[in-house]
Amino acid sequence: MANIINQMKINLQLRGYSPKTQEAYIGYIKRFSNYYDKPFEELGTKEIRRYLYYIQIIKKYSDSYINQNYSALKFLYKTVLHQEWSVEKYPRLRKNKKLPVVLSKSEVKDIFSAITNFKHKTILTTIYSAGLRISEAANLTIEDIDSKNMQIRVKQGKGKKDRYTILSKSNLQILREYWRIYKPGYYLFPGRSYKKPISPRSIQKYFKKTIKKAGITKHATVHTLRHCFATHLLESGVDTYHIQNLMGHSSPKTTSIYIHLTRKDILSVISPLDILMDDPND
Repeated sequence: MANIINQMKINLQLRGYSPKTQEAYIGYIKRFSNYYDKPFEELGTKEIRRYLYYIQIIKKYSDSYINQNYSALKFLYKTVLHQEWSVEKYPRLRKNKKLPVVLSKSEVKDIFSAITNFKHKTILTTIYSAGLRISEAANLTIEDIDSKNMQIRVKQGKGKKDRYTILSKSNLQILREYWRIYKPGYYLFPGRSYKKPISPRSIQKYFKKTIKKAGITKHATVHTLRHCFATHLLESGVDTYHIQNLMGHSSPKTTSIYIHLTRKDILSVISPLDILMDDPND
C-alpha cells in the first residue's frame, strides 16, 4: 500500500495539484483501502462500485464528499494503476444545481457595521470589494496592493493563475488606516507569526460570530462576500465578461450563474396577479 500511495503522491505533484488537494486525495484513498483492508491490486470493479454505493446510499455523505472520493479513486486507478475507468462502470453522482446564497447591499453593510476588530474588518471589506477567495485574501502581500493603478494582484489563485482585480477607493482608505495601525511586514494579513499569513479558518470563525451579531439568518460564509461582489456588480450594470476576469473564472458558464441571483430584472417584472387585481374592467 505504501508504494502505491507514494506513486500517487508523485503523480499528483507532477500534475500540479495543490498540496491541499494532494492531502485530500490521499486521505480518501486510505479510507477506501481501510474499508476493505486489502491491497489495491485486489480491489476491482465490484469493490469500487460497492464503496461508492456505501458512501452515497448507505452513509448519505454530502455531494461534495462523494464527488471528491470519486475523483480520487479515478485518479488512482486510471493514472497510477493504468486501469480502465468509465462512467458506464462507475456512474458519477449528478451535481445538484444549487444557487449560492447572496446578501443584499444593506445586509453587507450591517455585517461591516457589526465588526469590532479592525484587522478583520479590513480583511472582509477587501474580500467583498475585490471579489477574492478567502485563501487569496489570506495570502496577499504588501506588494500586491497597487495603489497607483488602483488594482490588486492575486498571485496563483485557483487553477494556479495570476490575475488583477479592482482596488476600490474606500478599500484603499481602510487599507492605509490598517497599515498605519498594524504595520504589517511581508504578508498583508499575518497570523500569529508575521512570517505566516492568517489562516482562513480564523477568518471564517470571526465571520460566523459577526453575522450572528448582525442578525443575519441566511447561511452565509466568507465566500458569500465573493458571490455578493459579482451579483452587486451585475446589478450595477457591469457585464459578465469583466466580472469573469475580475473573479478569475476560466469559463463564462461559471460567471453566468450570477445572472440568476440578480434582483434588478426580477423586481421590474409585474406578477400577473397584480395585473389582474388592478384591471378596472373586471
